Amino acid sequence: MSTLTSVEVPITPLRRVGTAGVFLLALAALAVVSAVHITQGTSSVGAMDVLSGIFGGSDEAVRVLLASRLPRLLAGVAVGVALGAAGSLLQSIARNPMASPDTLAVSNGAYLTVATAAAFGLSLPLVLSGGLAFFGGLAAAALVLALSAGGRTGTTRLILAGSATALALGSLTNLVMILFQEGTTGLYAWGSGSLVQSDLGAVTQLGPVILACLLAAMAAGPKLDILGLGDDTASVLGVNVRRLRLVLTLLAVVLAAAAVTIAGPIGFVGLCAPVIVRLLPRSIPGLHRHRSLLPLSALAGALIVLGSDILLRAVLGAQAGVDVPPGVVTTLLGAVVMIWLARRYRDAGPTRQPPAVRTVAGRSRAGFLIVVAIGLTLLTGAAVLGMLGGDTWLLTGDVANWLQGRTGRALTYVLDQRYPRVLAALLAGAALAVAGTAVQAVCRNPLAEPGVLGVTTGAGVGAITLLTTVPMAGIWAMTGAAGAGALVAFGLVYLLSWRGGLNSDRLVLIGVAVQSACTAMTVMIIVKSDPWNTAKALTWLSGSTYGRLPIQLIPVALALVVSVPLIAWLRRDLDLLALNEDTPRVLGVPLEPVRLAALAASVVLTATAVSAVGVVGFVGLVAPHAARALVGAKHARVLPVAALLGALLVSLADTLGRTVIAPAQVPAGLVTALIGTPYFVWLLWRSRAR
Repeated sequence: MSTLTSVEVPITPLRRVGTAGVFLLALAALAVVSAVHITQGTSSVGAMDVLSGIFGGSDEAVRVLLASRLPRLLAGVAVGVALGAAGSLLQSIARNPMASPDTLAVSNGAYLTVATAAAFGLSLPLVLSGGLAFFGGLAAAALVLALSAGGRTGTTRLILAGSATALALGSLTNLVMILFQEGTTGLYAWGSGSLVQSDLGAVTQLGPVILACLLAAMAAGPKLDILGLGDDTASVLGVNVRRLRLVLTLLAVVLAAAAVTIAGPIGFVGLCAPVIVRLLPRSIPGLHRHRSLLPLSALAGALIVLGSDILLRAVLGAQAGVDVPPGVVTTLLGAVVMIWLARRYRDAGPTRQPPAVRTVAGRSRAGFLIVVAIGLTLLTGAAVLGMLGGDTWLLTGDVANWLQGRTGRALTYVLDQRYPRVLAALLAGAALAVAGTAVQAVCRNPLAEPGVLGVTTGAGVGAITLLTTVPMAGIWAMTGAAGAGALVAFGLVYLLSWRGGLNSDRLVLIGVAVQSACTAMTVMIIVKSDPWNTAKALTWLSGSTYGRLPIQLIPVALALVVSVPLIAWLRRDLDLLALNEDTPRVLGVPLEPVRLAALAASVVLTATAVSAVGVVGFVGLVAPHAARALVGAKHARVLPVAALLGALLVSLADTLGRTVIAPAQVPAGLVTALIGTPYFVWLLWRSRAR
């Protein structure tokens, strides 16, 4: 008689308690956190007053409890449950640990619809407001999932598709808030989530919806378990994969939309909660099946939201619970989780293959010179158009007379205000385009740009900090602050991405995480300094040439003079870097010094461009692609053409923003985002089969 030797599973404390014990521990933790949470507030009512109020004590304690603290507590629980369950569903559907309502831009789509309704003065019932948020979130999720093939073609593609869509939707939301400041007052802080509630109406109306969606998702748990084995296996076992994904995606979007309707977009709870639950030991029987995973993720989400709110008020004071969105804390936590996931998971998805657009393999020198000549001609025309266009249209003769000093006082004043704006757009556009070209070569990722690596938002944090603390700071101080922020962000991304070498996918994913963290820090700075006067900061963060002075152009001009020759000197090394990892090593290219030099030059260009015109996105993505499509992949030709196209794009965007709704203005960064997003979507769509 033979005997079978079995491997003994270690008996851990959590294994002893089992799945039911884990649930009881989670519920106990939620009860303790809720008890702490309800004792915090801006009033003088303390923990003992609240306790006596629960058992029929003073009227004041009862009023505070019912009017403020209990609604805030229940809102936090409802939002955490909804986002935790939604994130768990989306990760299971996409079979991707970085899928969440934030990375799929669901929250941004829902936020845009709510902000638009507020801008037009629509006072909708809560249910209709939730319906609007649902349709906005559903449209965003459908677009991102379509572009990333459901998230199964690689983490990098999913994150880039979601980031681009979120940026476009965020740009539209910022545009709405800038144009309709009165109707959207206070929405900027709400855009990062707010648990401030006036009553229990939102929770009592949407709570049952959240609970029903959670129960429906748990009912589909066994099918989700089978889906985790693969689409083919699930189909063989009788699961209608397409219908299941559609139904569960709808449930996830309803959950996310309900959370946005109650408290605004609270970031990255849907990413962190399922990841934390999945880290629990697999030795616990049944814990990682979806009938246990979904409710545990929901409980983890509630713990994250309430814990973040407690931490925020404990560190910054009770008033911070009103001023600062708890989504700032959850976003910072989510950035840490994203970095951990990026360092753990290696992605070799199709976005590492460069040919996202059709490139010209070998255009002749004459053809290259013709493209450059046409670009210079168009750029000259754009500059002239920029001088003529605005709230007052001028004639070319007016510009000619101004150049000769023969215009009157009124025209002289107008043109003296316009020419620094035109020059700022041209210089910043060229700088961002060259920086994007270098970043794409180093990352070997045609969908990367300086903004994706966190450099742009890092520069924004530095500049906004100075703009807030020292409003009268000079241009050199502003440039220094932006440069310091960009360097710190770049240093973090580079060091965290290094793991026995620099992996391009890891670089992009960590860059997106740092970008999110910098955005959260920017929100905190703005709402803490002056939450009711966000138009100035919003305009600057959206990229604007308004009020530029000639002296403000000197830093970006110097950066172009210093950095462009360095990148041009590295042009052949960049050609080899863009191919693969092995070819440059075989040919003796010092990989890390070349990468570091190219990225450092890109950081300098981006930081000075941000100090000149604010945060302008997508230029570093669109211009290099268009250049490669025109003149081929050699950087000796791509660099000058990309610089021309970047300058042309920002110049036209600035002119369009100054004229389309004159005398009001649309920041140039919003225009480039709205132009660049369709192009980015097209790139992803063209390369989705690869």
